[in-house]
Amino acid sequence: MKGNMNTQKTFTITYYAKKYGKMITRNAKWDSLSKYWTSKAGNALVTYYDLDKQGYRTCSGNYKIRY
Repeated sequence: MKGNMNTQKTFTITYYAKKYGKMITRNAKWDSLSKYWTSKAGNALVTYYDLDKQGYRTCSGNYKIRY
C-alpha cells in the first residue's frame, strides 16, 4: 500500500491511540508532507494530515486505511 497512496482522495485511518487508550478513527488526507518512515527505535510509522483536527498526526503499530 505504501506506493499506492492517492493525494486526491481522502480516507479514514483507524488505529490504537496511546494518548486516549482506545481505538480511534480519523478522516485524513495524504499530501506532500505525509510519509511512511521508521523511528530510531525501529518502529514503523505513518504521518498523515488529520482533517478532523486540522494538523499532522503520526501513528505507529497496526492501522487500517479505508477509502
